[in-house]
Amino acid sequence: MNRWLCLLAFAVPAVAHADDWPQWLGTDRSGEWKETGIVDKFPKGGPKKLWSVKVGAGYAGPAVVDGKVFITERLLDDGQKSPEGGFAVAEVGGGERVRCFDAKNGNELWKHDYPCKYKVQYASGPRCTPTVDGDKVYTLGTMGDLFCLNVKDGKPVWQKNFVKDYKATVPVWGFAGHPLVDGDKLICVVGGSDERLVMAFDKKTGKELWNSQSLEGDCGYSPPVICTFGKTRTLVIWHPKAVVGLDPETGKRLWKHDFEVKYSLTAPMPRKLDGDRLLVVSFYNGAQMLKVGDKAVSVEWKSKGKGETPDKTDTLHSIMATPVVKDGYIYGVCSYGELRGLKADTGERVWADMRASRGRYTPKKVAESEEPSTGQPWNERWGLAFVIPNGDRNFLFNEQGELIIAKLSPGGYEEIDRAVILEPTNKMSGHKVVWMHPAFADKKCFARNDDELVCVDLAK
Repeated sequence: MNRWLCLLAFAVPAVAHADDWPQWLGTDRSGEWKETGIVDKFPKGGPKKLWSVKVGAGYAGPAVVDGKVFITERLLDDGQKSPEGGFAVAEVGGGERVRCFDAKNGNELWKHDYPCKYKVQYASGPRCTPTVDGDKVYTLGTMGDLFCLNVKDGKPVWQKNFVKDYKATVPVWGFAGHPLVDGDKLICVVGGSDERLVMAFDKKTGKELWNSQSLEGDCGYSPPVICTFGKTRTLVIWHPKAVVGLDPETGKRLWKHDFEVKYSLTAPMPRKLDGDRLLVVSFYNGAQMLKVGDKAVSVEWKSKGKGETPDKTDTLHSIMATPVVKDGYIYGVCSYGELRGLKADTGERVWADMRASRGRYTPKKVAESEEPSTGQPWNERWGLAFVIPNGDRNFLFNEQGELIIAKLSPGGYEEIDRAVILEPTNKMSGHKVVWMHPAFADKKCFARNDDELVCVDLAK
């Protein structure tokens, strides 16, 4: 099995356990859930709900560390409401909140509120999963509010605002690059002017350690990640104009590969593969497999698709979910909800299956078709399911709030079981969805929508 060679140099605190989920995509940003003793199938009626608590709106998944659950949420001022549609933009008064709960029972331990007016598309709440490191938790809000808080009580240690402090442009869909801890540094895609696209801060004090790269306008949505190519630790930044490799200690650029992405939609995180290869996947422009050398990058293969609609795609056009790589194959959800299997060496598609992103609310006529629905009344554009490897199978969480157990192989998609754990609540798409990556820790799944945070038991 490919053991996810793209490893984050995350300073796991001494109190953390192997079953924690301290940040975006887990302990090492591999997205792999490594616990054993997990159910083979769900019990009748689905996994047991251990607790549920009321929360505000948000796209950010939870982090779980040392018996605590951390989330961020949107607050609205009295008389204010979010726009009805995802593409509508209006200045909406309110704030954001960081909350910490007891993982055993859902009791709130503390909360931290701050004012934050929204003026973005899809204005339903924060995008970034909290990053927990030792006795500190780092959060990044939709409008660029970066906080370092004490894990014990939520008191602020230091804070930044990317717009006010660094003249950054708020991305069309808000700041979404999950902050990255590397040793004593907190690395962020800031989007600031004057060589401040990427910045490293002292994680304890907020002192600026280095800044690097410039980019006009939208900085994109892909989170930073550290990979090792050959013997060189490299900070990979994928912004709307290029994929760049930086020295994580200094911010010095090591290499650059031009890749201009339509509408700045650089959302899925780049994946490192065997042979110093790097996979990047975008909704409009498709996928590219890069070969990273000491100072230069070459293209092994890239999408030849003519658009993002199913009939015009060839490799993979993911909107949000980061693909999974295993045994020479790539598995990811394409532009209209198709879960696809590709050969990693060539990008050739070997199969596609719609079942993972569909669920109980999919109209019968749509569900009976093997092809994505591109029209009304049920358009499957942006159809989504997150894929989380666990041993020789995968847990998938789809946009209808269903948790699925399935095996993925070159032969196709083999569904073992599925259960409902949440209701889709977000109304900014064509139909209600839940676009949130769950956390898996202590043999449990922690997931949220715009109304509640739930904890379900997945132990055998």
